[in-house]
Amino acid sequence: MNVVYFSASGTTKKVISVFSDAMGDETARYDLLRHPPQEQVTFGTDETAAFAFPVFGGRIPQICADMLRKFKGKNTSAVAMVVYGNRAYDDALLELTDILTEQGFAVIAAAAFVAQHSIFPVVAAGRPDAEDEKKIRSFAEDCKKKLAGHTGGPSVAVKGNHPYCKAGAVALHPTGDQNCNKCCTCVKICPVGAISADNPDKTDTHKCIACTACIAACPQHARGFH
Repeated sequence: MNVVYFSASGTTKKVISVFSDAMGDETARYDLLRHPPQEQVTFGTDETAAFAFPVFGGRIPQICADMLRKFKGKNTSAVAMVVYGNRAYDDALLELTDILTEQGFAVIAAAAFVAQHSIFPVVAAGRPDAEDEKKIRSFAEDCKKKLAGHTGGPSVAVKGNHPYCKAGAVALHPTGDQNCNKCCTCVKICPVGAISADNPDKTDTHKCIACTACIAACPQHARGFH
């Protein structure tokens, strides 16, 4: 199984890693945060793929939607997953399955999993936890059974609305504090180029999507919502 994901704070990576481990047949891994696709990637009819993305304001991040369109399927069986840390995932899972279907994938299963909120970590703190992991593994077992008998056809139907809800505005942006030593780890990890090497303790609020990749990556623990 090909594994494709975007994980800024690490929770989406944990979800899809537990899923992939339970599936037991990972063939390739595409980390879109660290290695954005530069050219088209095509999966064949006899391949399978699992996609996992975070939910930002009820939608998948626009940067993820754009990168997803670099992936093409040839009626390739796919599993869609979204990871959310607040009240609901709204239209994110529907949006993900729609894009995958448009790109030639046959989505045979879809799921939404709870994880620790990236901006307010006291919300769903420590999740996915052991109970969540059990559910992820159970979902993987169901996917195995479905894949064994899948011969192509329409994608699975998921909850959501057309048109999609309007993505929420980004109200908070991380910055560096006095512990910043200008190592520029945050500059390298930021997926939208919102941090300059000249002033790595600052953030371009017009570009920032508050994904928190810079916070998770900072070795000095200098970045945060100050």
